[in-house]
Amino acid sequence: MSRFVRASKFRHVWGTPTKREACYDNLKVSSTAWDCDLVAVNPKFLAVQWNAGGGGAFAVIPLEKIGRLQENYPTFCGHTGPVLDLSWNPFNDHIIASAAEDSKLMIWQITNLPLEEPANAPLLTLSGHQRKVGHVCFHPVAENIILTSSGDLTLKIWDVAAGEECFSAEDFTELPQSVCWNRNGSKIAATCRDHKIRIFDPRKQQVVQTTVGHPGVKSSRVVWLGEEDKIATTGFSKMSDRQLSVWDLRKFDTPLATQNLDTSSGILMPFYDADTKMLYLAGKGDGNIRYYELENDNFEFLNEYKSSDPQRGIGYMPKRGCQINENETTRAYKVHNNYIEPIHFKVPRKAETFQADIFPDTIGDEPSLTAQQWIKGENADPKLISLKDGFKPAAAKEFTAPSPKQSNLTTNGVTKSPIEYESKYHELKRDYEALQNELESRNLKIHQLENQLAAMSSK
Repeated sequence: MSRFVRASKFRHVWGTPTKREACYDNLKVSSTAWDCDLVAVNPKFLAVQWNAGGGGAFAVIPLEKIGRLQENYPTFCGHTGPVLDLSWNPFNDHIIASAAEDSKLMIWQITNLPLEEPANAPLLTLSGHQRKVGHVCFHPVAENIILTSSGDLTLKIWDVAAGEECFSAEDFTELPQSVCWNRNGSKIAATCRDHKIRIFDPRKQQVVQTTVGHPGVKSSRVVWLGEEDKIATTGFSKMSDRQLSVWDLRKFDTPLATQNLDTSSGILMPFYDADTKMLYLAGKGDGNIRYYELENDNFEFLNEYKSSDPQRGIGYMPKRGCQINENETTRAYKVHNNYIEPIHFKVPRKAETFQADIFPDTIGDEPSLTAQQWIKGENADPKLISLKDGFKPAAAKEFTAPSPKQSNLTTNGVTKSPIEYESKYHELKRDYEALQNELESRNLKIHQLENQLAAMSSK
């Protein structure tokens, strides 16, 4: 019986590890149990969630600063709970958003690194969620629009330039496990602990499609497949097999294809490169990174990067930050216990000229829409750039935080000022303390009666 090898220009993509001395070492990586990537990168900086006592922090390291970090490296520490997610602004490499257990979203401007002392004053703090904010993601096309999801079972859209919430959807019934924008930012896909996959129209503030995803109890994740109305999800079967599925939104009842990968227990962290149609799968606690190519509505296995060192998290460099002259199709940043290791995925070719077939025009660093255009209903595709002559960054835009607003709060249709809320808080606190005292008094009386009963029984 004859055997055929599927033709692919990415069949020989190979991952190259980095020597320890060229990694980012001596890091205090966060020990949070939340399912997150732990690291976010752009062409200038690497940000990593930090293990900070008594609050939440993250560190930002210039990409060129390899080797061991100094002890007590200054961090960005404005949160009062552990940082759970980070997202770089795709149109300004000096702006980063952080989400944390303290239910807040913070926007930071990165300048003058390394810091002389810890920074605890963000450009902007946005409060609106009632529980931890587990995910944060900038809009891929519109400037200054950002998405968050929370343990309060809501998904919110913010205009960070105006410093206000734009839209909110409350269609979750369980904790959201992952969220992501589609290519032009007109839809959002989300997976949830109730095993359902939801497609949101954020400007209508509602779910437009839903289906049942992976049945396993562990976390599931989702990524959009480029320009197509298709998504890929990772999760677990009822028998705890790790799975990879492809879904078409036009036939959303059942997946186009599902693969059972293995029986390992680590949550899979997917990354899809729309330029090469390659999907990278890294499992938490695994040492390997598998990569696949999308063909005929299914993912064909290409190869895998193997290592004996397990990864805790992983982040990927945007294509504009890759080494094009070395045919680097992507670069992963693998999180170990106390250091981060870059892994370079390259296509081996002898030619030294620009390889246009593996480097089509890619997403640049200029927005296609303003925040107000997107809020009013406009859609646009991302602006593409050629990497033939290398990446030339656009002029950096200065982000100006909006002025603080003294706003009233509304509960059950009744508007109250912050002063009224503070007065009500102190009133409730007094009631609580009185109830606590009464409870302690009753417990003491019960204890005395029990002693008397025990004494009578012993006679």
